[in-house]
Amino acid sequence: MSDLQQGTSQITNAASLRAARETAYTEFKKTQAVGKLTKQLSKVTDQLLTQFWSDCGLNNDATLLAVGGYGRSSLFPYSDIDILILLPANDELAQSLSKKVEQYVASCWDAGLEIASSVRTVAECISESEQDITVRTSLLEGRFICGNRPLLKEFTKAFEAAMDPKAFFQAKLAEQIQRHYKYQDTPYSLEPNCKESPGGLRDLQIISWVSKAALLGKTFKDLNEAGLVTQRELTELNRNQRFLETLRANLHLLAGRRQDVIVFDLQTALAKSMGIEEESSRLASEAIMRRYYWAAKAVNQLNDVLLQNIEALLFPQESKTTHTIAGEGNEYFIERQGVLDITDPQLYQKHPEQILRTFLVFAQTSNVKSLSATIFRALYNARQKMDSKWRAAPVNRALFMELLKQPDGVTRAFQLMNRTSVLGRYLPAFRRIVGQMQHDLFHIYTVDQHILMVLRNVRRFMVIEHTHEFPFCSGLIAHFEKPWLLVIAALFHDIAKGRGGDHSELGRADVRKFAKEHGLDKKDTELVVWLVAEHLNMSQTAQKQDITDPDVVRAFAKKVGDERHLTALYLLTVADVRGTSPKVWNAWKGKLLEDLYRATLRVLGGAKPDASSELAQHQEESRAKLRLYGIDDESYEDLWKQLDVAFFLRQDSSDIAWLTRHLYNKVNNDQVIVRARLSPIGEGLQVAVYVKDQEDLFARICAYFERHGFSIWDARIHTTRHGYALDTFQISGSTLVDEGGSYRDIIQLVEFELTAALTNADPLPNPSMGRLSRQSRTFPIQPRVHMVPDERGRYYTLALSASDRTGLLYTISRVLAKHQVSIHTARINTLGERVEDVLLLDAANLGKNPKLQIQLETELLEALGA
Repeated sequence: MSDLQQGTSQITNAASLRAARETAYTEFKKTQAVGKLTKQLSKVTDQLLTQFWSDCGLNNDATLLAVGGYGRSSLFPYSDIDILILLPANDELAQSLSKKVEQYVASCWDAGLEIASSVRTVAECISESEQDITVRTSLLEGRFICGNRPLLKEFTKAFEAAMDPKAFFQAKLAEQIQRHYKYQDTPYSLEPNCKESPGGLRDLQIISWVSKAALLGKTFKDLNEAGLVTQRELTELNRNQRFLETLRANLHLLAGRRQDVIVFDLQTALAKSMGIEEESSRLASEAIMRRYYWAAKAVNQLNDVLLQNIEALLFPQESKTTHTIAGEGNEYFIERQGVLDITDPQLYQKHPEQILRTFLVFAQTSNVKSLSATIFRALYNARQKMDSKWRAAPVNRALFMELLKQPDGVTRAFQLMNRTSVLGRYLPAFRRIVGQMQHDLFHIYTVDQHILMVLRNVRRFMVIEHTHEFPFCSGLIAHFEKPWLLVIAALFHDIAKGRGGDHSELGRADVRKFAKEHGLDKKDTELVVWLVAEHLNMSQTAQKQDITDPDVVRAFAKKVGDERHLTALYLLTVADVRGTSPKVWNAWKGKLLEDLYRATLRVLGGAKPDASSELAQHQEESRAKLRLYGIDDESYEDLWKQLDVAFFLRQDSSDIAWLTRHLYNKVNNDQVIVRARLSPIGEGLQVAVYVKDQEDLFARICAYFERHGFSIWDARIHTTRHGYALDTFQISGSTLVDEGGSYRDIIQLVEFELTAALTNADPLPNPSMGRLSRQSRTFPIQPRVHMVPDERGRYYTLALSASDRTGLLYTISRVLAKHQVSIHTARINTLGERVEDVLLLDAANLGKNPKLQIQLETELLEALGA
């Protein structure tokens, strides 16, 4: 008898249960035999539940069933223990059992069994299951533990009679669609849920549930014997289920609680638990996640195949109804209930060129939503046909280019090409980044999924139904010659990530080779090659440099060269930034990119970046807006005399008018003036501060924003000729918003509290640095500080890079205030979990004291790394 068997021979109390569990965990850690673990945990739980059942005197008066995952005898270390206590229909008897049932449930919890219990009669079970698909699914897994067997037979008979396999199938399919949507409809997020995400365990469980409901079998082997699953698919199902279950069990044990999300900080330990070592070219965490993504990809596809096969059995008449696909060369394809199918399962063996045509037909046929099980199987069986000779065939290259140029369906087609591995076999460089993780902390997808997201975003600019999302981009692409070139650029812009070296340069070589092989002319080749090489340039310029500086715009225009390159780069940049993470894109970044685009376009059109003409234009537009408020030009003459050219160039005319309207009669005011409004760019608030300048002013403002949970997107710091600070901030987020306050109330509160905070002359509070996020702790960023003077010696540019955390900006500003260093402008740039801020510092103190520069850099590094 093994130690494990000995440990489970007598489970009669909490202590023996804990001992048996620990024995099971120890053996699992050695063997990784997950099937044995889950069954053993179910077995010891059965024993203790049965013991308590007897102790409470329930005996044969009621029936105890295991339901849900526990009903499958698949209990994970920290899974819920779902039980159903079936009571007899006799009200008096059921009432007399209530005290015993309460005692039973209490005994379970006292013993450390975290049960999820329901107590119902047979009739109540049927009624609840008819109203709630989750209850119906849980009851489908019902397994007898102990108690009254005749009552069990009554329940089984009633449940089977009430089960409608067709309705159940449709409900579970709808439920899966909703669940997939919740997880962005992709298995490729960097922290996926191994149970609920597409391609997770839940996708395998749905196959079992609908099979049981339709009486097709209880196991994958049953489906194989029924002809619904091939031997290869059976092997794949079992192997991937075993992998996902092993991964989930290890997650539970590592976390010491129920943990189904594969978070960054557990990935390395997870790899070690599963015997995956670090390689010379890949971290252990990358290796385990790559295995996960390939498994999830296979499960996702197998789920689709099997559900289609089961649906064909449940709805035989509908599955026989087919329609031909119109068009030359489409004679091998048919449409069946919204699914694209082929007339011959051996089509790809006989005609490999039809592989790519499949996706072209799919893109061209708007009413088909997926590929048939026959196609999925045929593509898998034809994988050896997709070799170098197949890739080089002129007919395939022509088909691939035709697919890229389609007006509709391109995104859907490329997503399916990736799911079926056809895209990676046609583009070997793409295959190398399937499941490739990104450790930059602002991408939330693997490299291949990010590329497909960027491709999707480019395509959405072209679709009429989505023009409301980015009307400016949609207008530009509508007049762009050969917009499909942007799709090629999207496909290759990050294709060289993970190889080492500059991925933009390596990607440039890849796309040049592609262009040559696919017959692009010299002009188009030069554009896509340039886009891949320069795809980061526009976002870096907009977010890290002062785009109101004519020299910055002139230099960027010189790099771009002409309007075609500018427009293409702008569209690709917007699509790229949007494709990283919802946290990275915001309206302020969108405005910066659009402002840079418009300013550069004027230069390319022959307009010289002339500060005086820009100044005159901004001032005249502002005057026109002020007249709408009945404010004449003479009223604000005193205020404008105190503002330098830089102020008018850095502010939009609407901002100038707003500030002027509130300050024109308070030019020499002794009080702090704070004004706030909803941001004109559509997100967050815009806040203005006008007060006699002081060295620690920026630090005090940051302290207030940090204390109330506001994130600062942008800060524009100005000092008037008569020594007043006129600072404006774009801010978003706050605990005030989370608590349900209206924006009107929040605006009033900010104005009142910030005024009070700046009026108060108390010493600056100590920074309360928040904790680093999980991601930042797992993938720490080396803090960097770089400070250089400008050519004229008037300012120093301070570039900062570090992991983001609450209180960071205030800590930086406090260091500067301590050394009496004034901030001229601030560019705040948050990229997911990383900050890259650029501050322009007054050189008055720095230029005279080289030691101060060193001391400042040292203290800032300490602050960033604290």
